[in-house]
Amino acid sequence: MRKCEIARKTTETDIVLSLNLDGTGRNAINTGVGFLDHMLELFARHGRFDLDVQCIGDTRVDSHHSVEDIGVCLGNAFAQALGDARGISRYSDVTLPMDEALVLCAVDISGRSYLCIDVTLPDRSAGVMESELLEEFMLAFVRKAGITLHIRMLQGKNTHHIIEACFKAVARALHAAVKIDCEYSDEIPSTKGIII
Repeated sequence: MRKCEIARKTTETDIVLSLNLDGTGRNAINTGVGFLDHMLELFARHGRFDLDVQCIGDTRVDSHHSVEDIGVCLGNAFAQALGDARGISRYSDVTLPMDEALVLCAVDISGRSYLCIDVTLPDRSAGVMESELLEEFMLAFVRKAGITLHIRMLQGKNTHHIIEACFKAVARALHAAVKIDCEYSDEIPSTKGIII
């Protein structure tokens, strides 16, 4: 099983996270940021990842530290659970609708951290989570996961729908990219022989 547990404690957050890439979408999430809970529940279900996240953060300040640090922990867990990435499909892309919103997501599990996000969010927040934290979460995640991630909004007016489409698209793209390709199950999917 490709799974990992992470515990990270700073002066701003105390996080315990577990991830199973070969799960069913089971999740138990309590981040202290209600909208992020909702997005991570969707992420787990659409990625078919088992995901538990418990976070005590300084939300009296705002949501920033909790959202970013959970991205850090999820990225670390993702990289550790993948190991040497032997047999994975590596690449995937998804175009996902959420009512009026339409989001394209492409992923390369390359070992190289890169985020390209082109999303316009009309409102300053979704629930108590500041809209700009979508990018902060994804950036923290890709830096620690070692993946290249492109997210592009093709259409959208509702901030909640746009962010939800982003999380679902990322989850579905990652699900396909980490899937074991039975034809190449004992190979590293790189001409270098290693995912760097």
